[in-house]
Amino acid sequence: MDQFYAQIDIVQVVSAYVPLKKNGRNYIGLCPFHHEKTPSFNVNRDKNLYYCFGCKAGGNVVQFVMQMEHLNYTEAVRFIADQAHIAVPEMEFDPEWQKREDRKARLYELNAEAARYYHHLLWTEQGKDVLAYFRNRGLTDDVIRKFGLGAAPDEWDQATRFLTEKGYPLEDLEQAGLCTGRNNRTFDMFRHRAMFPIISQNGHVLGFGGRILGQGQPKYLNTADTLVFNKRKGVFAANLLRKARDLKRVLLVEGYMDVISLTQYGVEGAAATLGTALTPEQARLLHRFAPEIWVAYDGDAPGQNAILKALGIFQAEGIPAKVLVFPDGLDPDEFIRQRGKEAFDRLKPLDPIRYRMNRAEEGKDLSKDEDRLVFAKECAQLFKQIREPVELDYYLGLLSMKTGFDKEVLRSQIGAALSAPGPAVRPLRSQLRQTPGAGSDPSYSEKLLFGLLLTASLPKDTVSAADFLDPVYQQYAGLFLTGQTLDVLIDQTDDPTVRSKLTDAVAGVSESAEMDAVLAAQKCLRNLRIDRFRKDIALLKEKAGSMPQDQPERQEIIQRIMMLQKEVNQLKQPQ
Repeated sequence: MDQFYAQIDIVQVVSAYVPLKKNGRNYIGLCPFHHEKTPSFNVNRDKNLYYCFGCKAGGNVVQFVMQMEHLNYTEAVRFIADQAHIAVPEMEFDPEWQKREDRKARLYELNAEAARYYHHLLWTEQGKDVLAYFRNRGLTDDVIRKFGLGAAPDEWDQATRFLTEKGYPLEDLEQAGLCTGRNNRTFDMFRHRAMFPIISQNGHVLGFGGRILGQGQPKYLNTADTLVFNKRKGVFAANLLRKARDLKRVLLVEGYMDVISLTQYGVEGAAATLGTALTPEQARLLHRFAPEIWVAYDGDAPGQNAILKALGIFQAEGIPAKVLVFPDGLDPDEFIRQRGKEAFDRLKPLDPIRYRMNRAEEGKDLSKDEDRLVFAKECAQLFKQIREPVELDYYLGLLSMKTGFDKEVLRSQIGAALSAPGPAVRPLRSQLRQTPGAGSDPSYSEKLLFGLLLTASLPKDTVSAADFLDPVYQQYAGLFLTGQTLDVLIDQTDDPTVRSKLTDAVAGVSESAEMDAVLAAQKCLRNLRIDRFRKDIALLKEKAGSMPQDQPERQEIIQRIMMLQKEVNQLKQPQ
């Protein structure tokens, strides 16, 4: 991959999507991953990195194309190689990798043939019941074709016979989840069902969802996990999400029909999970297509409880999310068909805190002291996750109005400081220009030291992995020091938070720091050692304070404290 990266100009690739202007050694522009008026998106040609100081998106040229084109890693490498007219990296010629890719290609082709077959049957006598079902649900022929909907025949093995006669081996049908065997007989997996093809963002048919007509269980049946399909990792209508440009939000709903009805009425960006509760993998996939997710589950009790679980997943993944609540217990399909697009557009999403407050208020009578007290405590617990002082003050005021409790009493309940927040931490560049001392921030020193290690070609043994306390810095410093390149380190992590942390550290290294990298690294190391000594001193003081005055071990601890303090004083002296 090093040769691949050496042939690719990240500035040229990014410029196809974002107008860039040269700014020193970097290029800057408006971030394509969030809305902004002042450019905070930086591209560094020498380091093959992009980083946004606003939304913290970052990575190398492959990650950029992955996000912009909604591709996986391999697909993005292929896309870049094709655009640059260069050879695809050697990974594609690995025999095992190629064998697996060939197998996947056959299953994609088979699934596409099955989708065409089910869609064809829909317009025949065999599919009339399914077609009537779709039309009774208000679907037009155009939207039926747009989603490639189909009908599975009411026969034991008709689809299997059709596909094997087309030349597809029975083994492939079984591996694609299209048929199953029992007692030396083979049966179609989907029989007498309305068929919903599940299509990836790249247009591959991954599998199917089938809704039974008439009696029978399960009501909805999805393709089992296969080489090309994993219901935890995909979403319904991902192909339409990719085609939509400049989406402000993805609308996450529960069912296939919700997505289809919303699309028919002109609502862009709807998607659904695949018969499972939302997973972290699905949350990350959805976030590729828009900066924010609106959870729009059914209005019944199970749907509302599922919203709380989904919000927890989005919060854990660091993905902005809101909630769209449909009145009268309606689901999105019912609401859009009964009340139309204009009524849908008038719905206003709730942020997670407000939604959780509304849920906490359910079943309580706030005219009663007991219920007001319980409600206030539950909300105070919610408010602990709020980090913005202005936002916290807003919700405290809202809770105060609802309960009658004073804002400062409520603030005390959540353990928030009554004083105003402290001053902001100094930028790295201004910090670097000052001699490290009592005011130096160890976390920023550690971040700068890590960035210098990855970018500045420090002399051997200047820095070791053990110099870092942060586990991410420590892990990746160790990998870098064993010879792995920055591009490889970034490629190896699928966690966008870790990738952002790596690129943030590199992007934060100023030209002056890089030009005098050894001095800058020494200052950072001195700051970190001072911080470690001070923490050791604090622990020793606490231990000594709990001992009797005449205990011999206490005198030894005091001597150790004095030695450490002397080390701190020496390190603080101007160099």
